[in-house]
This record gives sequence, structure tokens and C-alpha cells, in this order.
Amino acid sequence: MTIKVRRVVTGHDGKGRAVVKIDEVSKNIVSNRPGASACVVWTTDTIPADNSGDTDASARKVGTTLPGGTVFRVIEFSPGVAPRVHRTDSIDYAVVISGEIDMELEKGTEVHLKAGDVLVQRGTVHCWVNRGKAPCVMAFVLIDAKPAMAGGKVLNAFG
Repeated sequence: MTIKVRRVVTGHDGKGRAVVKIDEVSKNIVSNRPGASACVVWTTDTIPADNSGDTDASARKVGTTLPGGTVFRVIEFSPGVAPRVHRTDSIDYAVVISGEIDMELEKGTEVHLKAGDVLVQRGTVHCWVNRGKAPCVMAFVLIDAKPAMAGGKVLNAFG
């Protein structure tokens, strides 16, 4: 399946009044591996963010994260999605919108998440596995962070 995300983005008119700038079904759908499709809803390249201007920040080229900024992305994981073990240099806020999914961590730790569950991912090695029969849709906000440290060792991003 290919995800469909309606995004509504507000801004200001020339007199400083609140207006809707974008109301559309996202066009920037990408699939970087079998069984997963995603769209970037919005990005910022600074923290704090700059809410001025009319540029569509979803068009900014980003990797998984954006150094010095944020990425708001919605991903659909199909049943049997190809695994991608990775760690990011970010703090990630995730919400399961629909379906169910398993988050695998190192050493066999696994957490089952379902619609309505939320997760705070703090630079840990993880992989998303959909063993169900229906797609799982999740929303992620990734905020740039320093690499995690544990046991005096820097835990750099990979994958």
C-alpha cells in the first residue's frame, strides 16, 4: 500500500492574519525499502523554529533526521516490512495511528505497540517489525539531539 496523508499548514497573510497556506494530500511519498512508505509532513532547520515565510518545508531534502532541526514524518509499515536496524542522533516522539507493530531493541527486547500508543525513542538501536495482517501507520517527530552516551562511550547513529 501507499500511504495517503492530508496535511493542513497554516501561516499568515500580508496583514498578519492566520490563514491556511496548504491543504492537500501529500505528494512527496517515498519508499526506501520494501513494505514501507513515508511522507515528510514538515521540517525545520533550526531550534527554535522560524514560523515566518511561505516556503513549503516538506520539500527540504532530509535523511532520517535533520541536524539542527526537526522532521515530522508519517510512515506506513506493511505486514512483513523489510527490517532496518538503526539508531538516530535524535529524540523521537512516535504515535501509532492505526494497526499494530513490534519494536525490537538489542538483546531480544521487544515491545508490542497498537493504535493510540506513544513512544519516546532516545537514540536507541531499534527495528520496526509488522507481524500482523494489516498495515501500521505511525507519526514521528524527530528532534536533533547529541549522540547518546552510555558507559563512557558515544553511541553514534547508523543505518
